[in-house]
Amino acid sequence: MGYELRVERPAPLAFAELANVLGRAGFEFRGSQEKGEVLARHGDGVYAVAIWDGSLSGAPGSDWQVAQLARVSALLGARLVGEDGEQYAIRDGLVEQLNGSAAYEFGKIDEILAAGPTVWSQ
Repeated sequence: MGYELRVERPAPLAFAELANVLGRAGFEFRGSQEKGEVLARHGDGVYAVAIWDGSLSGAPGSDWQVAQLARVSALLGARLVGEDGEQYAIRDGLVEQLNGSAAYEFGKIDEILAAGPTVWSQ
């Protein structure tokens, strides 16, 4: 597993709430209440975005996956946090990484989602 991003919020996340939010937002879920995957469609494909095991986390390999994780986090009223404490969010239509007062823009959410899960080069 690569660099992990986790969905954090003050109140615990119940599976029923997760399933409700995912269903309304067009995400899919494969697995059980105890463990599974959050999936998102692009074109004819379905791609893993996050892992559910009582908490929600993901190891994105593309800007598209970061954007999808940021969408899920926002829908849950949560923060998307990286291993080093940086946060990822959607603000004014842009996907951003925030670290202290510094901000890095991934790009416009609509353009990132339209481009699809193009994997980052190593």
